Amino acid sequence: MEPIDEKVEDKVEKNHVIDSVNMLIFLFLLILTTVTIWAFKYRRIRFLHESGLAMIYGLIVGAIIRYASPGIARTHYSMTLPTDANFTRNSPPDSVWMSISDNQNYSELSKNTKYEYSFQGQLHPGTQDKELEAKATFDPEVFFQVLLPPIIFNAGYSLKRKHFFRNLGSIFLYAFLGTTVSCFTVGSLMFGFVQLMPYLAFSFNDCLFFGAIISATDPVTILAVFSDLQVDVDLYALVFGESVLNDAVAIVLAGAIETYSSTGSGSGFDSSAFFKSLGSFLASFTGSFAIGSSMGCLTALLTKYTKIKEYPLLETALFFLMSYSTFLIAEAAQLTGIVAVLFCGITQAHYTYNNLSVESRARTKQFFELLNFLSENFIFSYIGVSVFTFSNHHWETGFILLAIIAIVVGRALNVYPLSFILNLGRRQKIPYNFQHMMMFAGLRGAIAYALAIRNTSSVARQTMLSTTVIIVLFTVIVLGGCTTPMLSWLKIRVGVEDDNEMQSFSALRTQSPSVGPPPLSQEARMQEKHKLVRFWYNFDCRFLKPLLTNSKPLLTDTLPAFCLPLAKLLTTEEQACQTFPAATSADDVELILDEHSLSVGPQHSNSNTSEQNNPQSTPSRQMQQPTGGEEEVAGDLGLGDHVMRSRVRLAGPLGDNV
Repeated sequence: MEPIDEKVEDKVEKNHVIDSVNMLIFLFLLILTTVTIWAFKYRRIRFLHESGLAMIYGLIVGAIIRYASPGIARTHYSMTLPTDANFTRNSPPDSVWMSISDNQNYSELSKNTKYEYSFQGQLHPGTQDKELEAKATFDPEVFFQVLLPPIIFNAGYSLKRKHFFRNLGSIFLYAFLGTTVSCFTVGSLMFGFVQLMPYLAFSFNDCLFFGAIISATDPVTILAVFSDLQVDVDLYALVFGESVLNDAVAIVLAGAIETYSSTGSGSGFDSSAFFKSLGSFLASFTGSFAIGSSMGCLTALLTKYTKIKEYPLLETALFFLMSYSTFLIAEAAQLTGIVAVLFCGITQAHYTYNNLSVESRARTKQFFELLNFLSENFIFSYIGVSVFTFSNHHWETGFILLAIIAIVVGRALNVYPLSFILNLGRRQKIPYNFQHMMMFAGLRGAIAYALAIRNTSSVARQTMLSTTVIIVLFTVIVLGGCTTPMLSWLKIRVGVEDDNEMQSFSALRTQSPSVGPPPLSQEARMQEKHKLVRFWYNFDCRFLKPLLTNSKPLLTDTLPAFCLPLAKLLTTEEQACQTFPAATSADDVELILDEHSLSVGPQHSNSNTSEQNNPQSTPSRQMQQPTGGEEEVAGDLGLGDHVMRSRVRLAGPLGDNV
């Protein structure tokens, strides 16, 4: 008889081989997706994006694993805990210690061996009995703890901050109010629909939760096409900015709904539970924002007041560890790590990036871009594979079709009414073709799927997951593939040189005053200035940037006289001795909204033309101490104020529409 230790070793070795095969499958999917993306880009094929490719390949591999692989059957043993074990179906044990005898003589207790079996979740009738299929299903926490943080951080770290902050008011309205409107619209419609399907056990809270998770947009496919075609930067900023903040709002909103469900009375509206969930929403978002911003500022201080930039590898490692720890700190504090890591990325880009060495700047940008690419494509590949290998699915065709109708209605009530409200206060209106494109850009993706798969303990949650999978597949593959024809049909301009627009934006407007809006009077400009923008601009330039980076003006020039000793202590030798450095288009100075880029009318000054010819003069102008004059920030907090008059004619099917 073979010794039991050898059998255990064989089982461990078998699990190791299956794990390796499983990871090899997903690596093969990533390799195949990467090569196909190259072929598509080389041939300029845009009807299918890398996300859609990853899901299609995942569907094929998942079908092969399910129906064509021989598989290795898993052994299992069914047992029932005694009734006096103090455990129920709602509170099972974390682990089971099982004593197994070495032979048939159970009286020889000395030969018994104990094994620990950990809790993995509820066993459903469709649970796969093949080892490979079971191993192809990852723990949902892998998505939240490992894959989502790099995606969200990169969104904040690579943010086109100049155009994002130009449209900040519009983006906030779409992301916060729009996501809430979409959530309650979808939830209310689905609750009405499920009343026609009494066999579905969905409560109103379940429907609202589904509305929250499915309102998380992820237009990665459309944004990639926007980037390739160099679509109008304002449209890009609106779609990208909304999707970034929308994900954070949807996650916090879903958590608030779960808080209401757990504290509510269960019958009718519970006002105390409502206010508790509202407080949870505000506290979670505010606390997560504070943690993310604080960690970004702390990293900036560490990189400024130490000489770690002399060791670029250590500098990059510190940057990565501080950024990722932001997510874990927020989660450990029972807040929302996704929100924290998003604002950490924005803060790191605004402050810390300026303190990094040249090697670390390039390395961090490339590293997080790579992590974002691999994580996104891994998730989309897994979505395709899980259609066939994940056992906790519950397919309801009627629910899926009605959900598609509900999200279309919810998206329409998000975009069009809010655009109408915004256009009442915008000088540069959001045109109807932009609104139609934003309506079309409401794709669902990684965030919605990760929220749905996190809990599949009930039939309602399993139905939500299956519905989310179909919606993600449909929107990414079908709608994402129709992006280029939609741009042509809506006559949206492409071929806009984004970098040139960022660096010489005011110069472009100055060169074409005849086609811009008429100059406003000084009184009209005063009425359009926003005090909050002016206050933030002054405070950031005078105090935060000099404190957290090596930029000027010095704190000795901006702080009161009685703070002079502290100001000298906080001013580094490098900061005191340096001259204004030249900045690239990726530099952080593009976030500082200077008076020329925020003015509401064309600027009649010859200095802009000279700055366009000499880009190195631009950073000096932007980083100088603000004068506090009337022309500083004549803007409208992102409600839109500028007009681009650059037109490009391109060859190809979109050429006539540019």
